[in-house]
Amino acid sequence: MRILGVLRSSVSIGKHIDYYSKFSPSPLSMKQFLDFGSENACERTSFAFLRHEVPVRLANIMKEINLLPDNLLGTPSVRLVQKEKTTYDFTDAVIKILKRHNDVVPTMAQGLVEYKEAYGTDPIVSQNVQYFLDRFYMSRISIRMLLNQHTLLFAGKVKVNPAHPKQIGSIDPNCRVKDVVMDAYENARGLCDRYYMNSPELQMEEFHVKEDGSPTVVYVPSHLYHMVFELFKNAMRATMEKYGDSTDYPPIRAQIALGSEDLTVKVSDRGGGVPLRKIERLFTYTYSTAPRPTSMEARAAPW
Repeated sequence: MRILGVLRSSVSIGKHIDYYSKFSPSPLSMKQFLDFGSENACERTSFAFLRHEVPVRLANIMKEINLLPDNLLGTPSVRLVQKEKTTYDFTDAVIKILKRHNDVVPTMAQGLVEYKEAYGTDPIVSQNVQYFLDRFYMSRISIRMLLNQHTLLFAGKVKVNPAHPKQIGSIDPNCRVKDVVMDAYENARGLCDRYYMNSPELQMEEFHVKEDGSPTVVYVPSHLYHMVFELFKNAMRATMEKYGDSTDYPPIRAQIALGSEDLTVKVSDRGGGVPLRKIERLFTYTYSTAPRPTSMEARAAPW
């Protein structure tokens, strides 16, 4: 009877995926997030939107997962990601969903490692995987953004976060970029100090074309932090490995520039650079300059 129940459940889930994958996700601007998160925010409206939008986004990415190469789909880690996505049940609490999928990114990365070890690297397969993972991770970011906003606005009795009273959900209408960059640097430096017993200093410059003072933007601080943190980790590792046991390391430079339309954060180092022949491979998911860890549980380094 249990097997029959599982089969019926699988068929039902498959029908839901087929149904919702026919719809396209609804794009949302930062302004729409801010407007919706105002004092007049309605939990019922948010629920009604998420009840349709989240299944649409999940169903679309589930369809794309099934288009991956069979060998990659067959790796244990990617099968685990498929299972986590397929068993999604919208009646579960949103917070449980967020926690359940916390490890999707490292698990998918481990799946790529398993695939490379078993089958090597194929340029055509790598190109297809690159296209899929770009969409997969973007979809994941967007879904978690929607769910995070809902939980931060409506899950607690206190609507204002005491630690960040001016934020609307996860969005800061006046995000001070310098503060986020400095926070990312300090945390990356802590990792570097633990592994290499030393770390390079930081030199920071700010440019604001319209007015004096530190640039501020409407943004999600945690997203900015994550990106800059990874850049600092790479810059520090390159610097420490380039200069070895030296006691005087060249500083890492961070430039923050806010123009009339765009914000740019540039992190540069003197860690030796990358050969021109490897430039095209730098931003592919199947390439890394970091040493291969022995396992997901026991990493040789935090990099």
